[in-house]
Amino acid sequence: MDAALAQLLQLIANGIAIGAIYALVALGLVLTYKATEVLNFAHGDVLMASAFVGWALIAGAGWPFWLAIPAVLAFAAALGWAIDRQLLRRIAGQPQFAGVMLTIAIAFMIRGAVSMVFGPDSRRFEVPFQGRTQIGPLVINDLNLVILGVALLITVTLFAFLGRTRLGLAIQASSQNQLAAYLNGIRVKALSSLVWALSGAISAVCGLLLAPVALVDIGLWVVVLKALAALVLGGFGSVPGAILGGVLIGVIEQLAGVYLPDGSKDVAAYLVLIGVLVVWPRGLLGEAHGRRV
Repeated sequence: MDAALAQLLQLIANGIAIGAIYALVALGLVLTYKATEVLNFAHGDVLMASAFVGWALIAGAGWPFWLAIPAVLAFAAALGWAIDRQLLRRIAGQPQFAGVMLTIAIAFMIRGAVSMVFGPDSRRFEVPFQGRTQIGPLVINDLNLVILGVALLITVTLFAFLGRTRLGLAIQASSQNQLAAYLNGIRVKALSSLVWALSGAISAVCGLLLAPVALVDIGLWVVVLKALAALVLGGFGSVPGAILGGVLIGVIEQLAGVYLPDGSKDVAAYLVLIGVLVVWPRGLLGEAHGRRV
């Protein structure tokens, strides 16, 4: 196979793996937004805090990787539940801007708390996926294969949960019309907290998978900005759009890092964000929303 084509395929494969992380982060954002109509800017900081807790358990306390996973998931789920139950619920009925500002404040609080407890230094922990797999001309890290597998598993499980269980259908009903759901006996507030806990658990998975790639660092919260670009590209509020947008942003970043000038990789996602908002604001799979004036 031609070397240039092999390089292109390798970049696409790597981009899909990183994009799967962006897709999962975007999926968590969509869940909380559809449940409470609040765009959670603290989502990336919950991910970052989960990565540090994972490092503390694995590298600090010597826990096995597989034992640390449920503990980190429980931590992130409890944090997500507490954010909704103890903070966001107190501003129910206020304009959406109030929720956005509150989640930004929560994000800074989490960032500051992690910095005080763990310090500003980057660190890493070992994972059981250190090898590489040869697939034709491609050499793929086992960690990337695990990322793809976990992303696919979470996506399929979430779709099955929301579409085939009574609790999932109740969550969908609540996200579409909270008042109608409440009048039909659905405990809307409890479901909202459950969705925030589920979103927190998804962010913990992302943190544990992303940390071996990008190190355990305070700057991990930035991934939420890449997820926002993925949301806009795929269609804001669309679950399939969040997945598609995340994968595309990951591939675009990898291609920009090789075929465009230095530094393009770092800004590629934001250039896509601006371009989509200007040219096609509804995104690839988003629904058209307009008002005749």
